[in-house]
Amino acid sequence: MKTFDERNYYTTLKFILVKAVYDFDHTAVVKIKHSLNKGIYGEIIREEGVSPEDIAEIKKLMRETIIEDLPIKKVTMPICDLEKKDCFSHRPDIMRLVENSDWLDLRTYEMGGFYDYFHNGIYQSTGHINLFDLEPYNGGFILRYPFKMDPHRIPRGDDHPKLAQLFHESSEWGRILEVDDVGKLNEKVRSEEVYELIRVNEALHHKKLAIIAEDIANKKDVKLVTIAGPSSSGKTTFTKRLGIHLRVNGLKPVVISLDNYYRGRKYVPLDKNGEKDFEALEALDLQLLNDHLKKLISGKEVEVPRYNFHSGERESFGKRIKIPKNGILLIEGIHGLNEKLTEHLEKKLKYKIYISCLTTLNVDDHNRIPTSEVRKLRRIVRDSLSRGTSAEGTLDMWSSVRRGEEKNIFPFQEEADAMFDSSLVYELGILKKYALKELEKIDATSRYFEEATRLIKFISYFKDIKDECVPDDSILKEFIGGSYFYRY
Repeated sequence: MKTFDERNYYTTLKFILVKAVYDFDHTAVVKIKHSLNKGIYGEIIREEGVSPEDIAEIKKLMRETIIEDLPIKKVTMPICDLEKKDCFSHRPDIMRLVENSDWLDLRTYEMGGFYDYFHNGIYQSTGHINLFDLEPYNGGFILRYPFKMDPHRIPRGDDHPKLAQLFHESSEWGRILEVDDVGKLNEKVRSEEVYELIRVNEALHHKKLAIIAEDIANKKDVKLVTIAGPSSSGKTTFTKRLGIHLRVNGLKPVVISLDNYYRGRKYVPLDKNGEKDFEALEALDLQLLNDHLKKLISGKEVEVPRYNFHSGERESFGKRIKIPKNGILLIEGIHGLNEKLTEHLEKKLKYKIYISCLTTLNVDDHNRIPTSEVRKLRRIVRDSLSRGTSAEGTLDMWSSVRRGEEKNIFPFQEEADAMFDSSLVYELGILKKYALKELEKIDATSRYFEEATRLIKFISYFKDIKDECVPDDSILKEFIGGSYFYRY
């Protein structure tokens, strides 16, 4: 293999897995679910269940297919021929996808007489795969493979039981909503049942918020709530909605912005490339922050500084605040889960929340939607509407954003006392028209043309949904505008 392409590698490995399961048991159903523990979690559904020994046998079949170096061919198959292939005859997920589209044919791949459909590209033969692992996990499996930052080894996967539980909870939401793939969502759009779906989905968000707020209220020692999550998770709207639910529980939230505790542009530490790392924890005045938090919690008044983004300096004068007897402090920022941010405060005083857009909706059983994909589209839309930033500009900074998340957020996920999935099963039907408008501006001369083309193809799966149906307090409004909580 001359060059390593992570997407093609993963898709090829996934094809090998699906064929191995088919060879093991023609009646088994493979469901590729989501990323977890530095791998991909999935399930194999069969009457006899799946034992660790079965997983080992499937792994053996995968190795044999790789050693055999079977060619993989692209095949354009007319829609009317799909059910004639045994491997598609028991795939209602694929049939739903094509029936709710205007496709006349489907681009499939063939390997050793076995066919499947994949959204992304693929290698030309199975011999391109040289590293993988398949292990049982929580009744399913985790498929591991190398990532582009180190293509010569499989990354070590630390267990994330809290995140796994949140994914399970989100899958249950999908069951309640009766939507777990794009075909089902498009059926709801065609029948106009999507409008009730929106209301139920938003109600599930409120229910989870109410549970978190009540949990905080019941912990009488808690005086500080920190909220963190990756880019475009909807942290701002979540924080304001949480504040409302806390008020329902008799608490008065006081929000503190970490931006005001930046030490100043000249004090920002440098990253390994010698560039200023504005997201580094050390860019904040942790001593002053902790001093202010301790004083506020003890009932004293403090003058919160104000950071001037134009001058790059912190101004000594700011807003004087004091929290009431039934008050509670809220801080939203990328370091909210890192214990070092508030290390001078006792742990019993703190409650940490992790929020992310986990996206358990998939294209079909074998083509998952990466959680970062929806966040990327959210950010493209918000950047264009609120900041006038082009899709090309957003894509240009995305890799830097992702590196910051890997360093400052993801390592601390399991520190959270509560987790919240901000994804909405219907949102890509809303984001579609906004994202298309921006992505179509990227021409063939751009270094991001291929990525824009891929994203355009991806969102074309979704039928349009009218955005006037989205409530004004929805997290989605943070990205498309019209939010009750702020304007842009």
